[in-house]
Amino acid sequence: MSDALSSSQSRSFALFNLGFRPFYLLAAILAALSVPFWVVQYFGVLPPSSLPGMAWHAHEMVFGFAAAVIVGFLFTATRNWTGLPTPTGLPLATLCALWLAARILLLTGPGWLAAAVDVAFLPLAAWALWIPLARSRNRNRFFVAILLLVAAANLGFHLSRFDLLPGTPTHYVRAALFVVVFIVAIMAGRVTPSFTKNAVPSARIELRPNLDRAALIALGGALVAYLLVPLPVVAGVLALAAAVLHGVRMSRWDPLATRGQPILWILPLSYLWIPVGLLLLAAAAFTWVPEVLALHAFGVGAVGGMVIGMITRTARGHMGLPLKVGAAEVLAYILVHIAAVLRVVPGLFAPAAYGFGLVLSSIAWSIAFGIYVVQYGPILTRPRVDGRPG
Repeated sequence: MSDALSSSQSRSFALFNLGFRPFYLLAAILAALSVPFWVVQYFGVLPPSSLPGMAWHAHEMVFGFAAAVIVGFLFTATRNWTGLPTPTGLPLATLCALWLAARILLLTGPGWLAAAVDVAFLPLAAWALWIPLARSRNRNRFFVAILLLVAAANLGFHLSRFDLLPGTPTHYVRAALFVVVFIVAIMAGRVTPSFTKNAVPSARIELRPNLDRAALIALGGALVAYLLVPLPVVAGVLALAAAVLHGVRMSRWDPLATRGQPILWILPLSYLWIPVGLLLLAAAAFTWVPEVLALHAFGVGAVGGMVIGMITRTARGHMGLPLKVGAAEVLAYILVHIAAVLRVVPGLFAPAAYGFGLVLSSIAWSIAFGIYVVQYGPILTRPRVDGRPG
């Protein structure tokens, strides 16, 4: 009887059937709630939480929001890549509970407990990925190393917060954001051309492996140089070169061929923020513009845009739903990019409007991910429409 009851519950409540389900939903909830909460703190309406407001906001966007999406995506993709299981059921629910506990403790304290819980999440997720990837000797094992780089940056954040490492906590957030941007560049190069070609056979896709490698090497070099090399000219020149290479790379994917399909055009539009961010990073290296503009071009435009595109598409694909989106999803796509424009453009052309742009940007961002929660929350908790597992 207990087996029958368990099977019945699984058929009716499927949130922990596969990694993308809970982590996409949790990430979207955090995105929708945390940004307006930080803006209210920024204007002094609410007192700061356990962490200072700016450090908390930066940390949660990278180590909370982006990390949850990456883990959910990799848990799901690794099962497809290897044919081997990744965490489901109670192990997956436990990892989600650990992630959620970290979010709460970073608001309430105590700081040492928040750090311990928060730092534990990514290594445990990396270990859960390593097992199937190593057993199958899959070529995507390098994602575990990349995930551990983000985990190391998170450890650095907390150690610097307690004055146990040099540098400010936000320095380590910046390093992790750059790793996330690198992940986005890798994955976009895999999925954008293939998704476009599959949906639009007439698209003129030109895959250039040498160009891809050069673009990724230049991106990695520019980001590392910006973090570690004391000569700004080095980071500036590398960022300019990387911006050109990524612009050319994207042009080879025939982005205009996607213009009639929102579930496709969201990907190249989001990717466009990588060369934009690199141009701004080059300008920031020479102190021509504030660094925060480049960081938000990367974080809101490239990462946020790619996330909203991928968590709608992959959720629909893995739920057995048609790969087409409606007006609500299109509105969410547009709002994320409006949020990015409002975080970058006023800083370039109207610094006096920074506060106004910040408020409008946070509203657009929050509504975008709120739409996802409302539209996809019920879907993510139900079994696949075709009855298949997952």
